[in-house]
Amino acid sequence: MSVTTTYLELSQEGGGAHKFYEVTVEDTVVSVRYGRIGAAGQRQASTFPTREKAQAAAARKIGEKVRKGYAPAVQGQRAARPVTRRQVTSAPSTARAVAPVLWRFRTGAAAFGIHIDEDRCWVGNQSGDVYTLGHDGEVLARYQLPDGVKCLVADDFWIYAGCDDGTVYDLSSKLPFAAYDVAPDVDIFWLDIREGILHVADRNGGLTVIDHEDEYQWSRRSSGEHAWMVRRDERAVYHGHQRGVTAYSADGSGELWHTPTNGAVLFGWQEDHSVYAGTNRKVVQRLSKDSGALEAAYQCDTVVYSCATAPGGRYVFAGDSASSVYCFAADGTRLWKLGTGGGSALSMQYLDEKLYMVTTDGSLVCVDASDAAVAAAQSGTVPVARDVKSAAALPTYTPSTTVRTVASAASGIVVECVQEGGRLRVHVVSEGYEPSWNVQFPRHIRRAGARYVVEDLSAAAGGFYRVRGEIRQLV
Repeated sequence: MSVTTTYLELSQEGGGAHKFYEVTVEDTVVSVRYGRIGAAGQRQASTFPTREKAQAAAARKIGEKVRKGYAPAVQGQRAARPVTRRQVTSAPSTARAVAPVLWRFRTGAAAFGIHIDEDRCWVGNQSGDVYTLGHDGEVLARYQLPDGVKCLVADDFWIYAGCDDGTVYDLSSKLPFAAYDVAPDVDIFWLDIREGILHVADRNGGLTVIDHEDEYQWSRRSSGEHAWMVRRDERAVYHGHQRGVTAYSADGSGELWHTPTNGAVLFGWQEDHSVYAGTNRKVVQRLSKDSGALEAAYQCDTVVYSCATAPGGRYVFAGDSASSVYCFAADGTRLWKLGTGGGSALSMQYLDEKLYMVTTDGSLVCVDASDAAVAAAQSGTVPVARDVKSAAALPTYTPSTTVRTVASAASGIVVECVQEGGRLRVHVVSEGYEPSWNVQFPRHIRRAGARYVVEDLSAAAGGFYRVRGEIRQLV
């Protein structure tokens, strides 16, 4: 039985694509492998009635890619996409006691990603593991992504994980899929998302904005490198880097203000009227969203890795490079400094009188941040922390590498790939939906004229649909 393999690459220097596409024909089976150069990629396989039909199908696939600019290449000659992993140090805390920790869960690797919503707690680590937990600490599920998680962001009910390989995965369904594919010259440092519009802060101090169709909208290059902060509201995008914080209009039409900070910005948080920047000069600074004016400062003892606030900035929390967490009053008065009980807090979030932190030792830590607990911690009274264990039979979900085929759409909603202006769009075919709206759909499985069945679609602000549930190809 003969086997033929064709390997193609598309790599555009200076910020374009950096992808491969491989087609293998073995008897009547055509296997396709594709993804970023240097990665294992994803696989699909189709079986045909005869070898001749399999070869013809493979030739069509190769021809489509060649017309798009792919060219024959030798695998391994071109380097993989450059990846920067954040290098941090963490010293033991010098605080007299540990913060009022209710529970902690250890993921096994340093964790940067955190998102807390009304239903669940999410934590993502440098091994590509994402865990979901209840607010009581019960571990509910695990997602295994191909590369380290830089951050987790939410857009209404949708959760996205930005990974070291430049892929942003939608985790809203049981089977994750690649929703955004960031260009290889954009080395993700931090993300924010609003109404399907993704904002990427990068190593070079750039800000790149991508729409829900994974298409470039606009970008800016700030005066400083290493942009670890990007926050977005209805008015502006707040971009923090080595030289301070810069606010841009939400549509990219111009810079609104720039404020130099006391040190390089390593983390950002926002409230309705202010943004907070934690810096390597041991301080959190509160800036006015309207003007960029400095409103208050919160002095720590070492480098600030993360910060968060209670609503309205009533309490301001900061995590430093020495495994301590601080609590300040709104005016800058330090209320306490205590140990995290789990390494240095690389990211944090506040919700419903609790402070959640992810740390250098891979822990997700839940701290009681109620008025009573804050006051009790001032007097040296804290609860005994509970260590959470993962269930032995924990459900684990990985990004799908194949699309299951079905002959009937009886149990779902039909969408179709159509060619529009040289691009493949996805629209809803089933009745009861706006047929002109695009569907945010995995780019790697789109095929012109193909129809797919999805379990559910949800309308998103901005006039498009998001997929919920498994995607199957209709045959």
